[in-house]
Amino acid sequence: RSVLYPAMLGIVMSYIILGNVIIGAATLMISDEMIWTGFVLLAAVPPAVAVIPFSGFLKGNGVLSLFGTVGAYLGGLAIMPLIAFTLLRSQSFDPFKLVMITLELIVLPLAVSRLLLRNGWKERIAPYGGTVTNWSFFIVLYALVGLNRDIILGGTTTLLPVASIAFISMFILGFLIDWISGLFHIPRETRTSLVLLGTLKNQGLAGGLALTFFSPEAALPAAVTTMIMIVYIIYLDFKKRWD
Repeated sequence: RSVLYPAMLGIVMSYIILGNVIIGAATLMISDEMIWTGFVLLAAVPPAVAVIPFSGFLKGNGVLSLFGTVGAYLGGLAIMPLIAFTLLRSQSFDPFKLVMITLELIVLPLAVSRLLLRNGWKERIAPYGGTVTNWSFFIVLYALVGLNRDIILGGTTTLLPVASIAFISMFILGFLIDWISGLFHIPRETRTSLVLLGTLKNQGLAGGLALTFFSPEAALPAAVTTMIMIVYIIYLDFKKRWD
């Protein structure tokens, strides 16, 4: 039960709450089919892996962040294809390929991490973890932003609603999660983890799926959300100090 409860919370926060906010806002604010497709993919992917380290330096609930993230990733094996098949059924993409990529990007990393832990590699690779994570983040962001350079630099009418949805799904939704949790007297560290699980998506995975199945334009939501996420994490760090 101690593992199942945070795992289910991860699914609720990432898919039922955040996923519905993203899809709902995109339905109201986005008219371009490819960009809307990008937001559907963003809603379909699990939470950002960075939820776990972010929870550490923001003084969150480590157990909830860890098992909530793992639970959402395992749940994503069924939820990701279900959302894609339901909302993108008019799009031309290979369902079998989507399932295979989902398995490769979720099951394979989990399996490799278990092998590394069992074989005692954790201590050897720990000093390089931060560097590898930072460079991986940079490469993904560089690719997503570079492919949408013209829109980001000049397409204000296209960029503004995309950025607005990213702002709503992080800053506004994060504030509401924290405020409502506070009304129920939930401890600060648990509220922090709930906010992270309920506002951060795996933009790299969403952008990769968009580029694989659709077009660079479909990866625009992932690119813009990634940039705004950087500002959001800085804001959460300052907020932690204020509190």
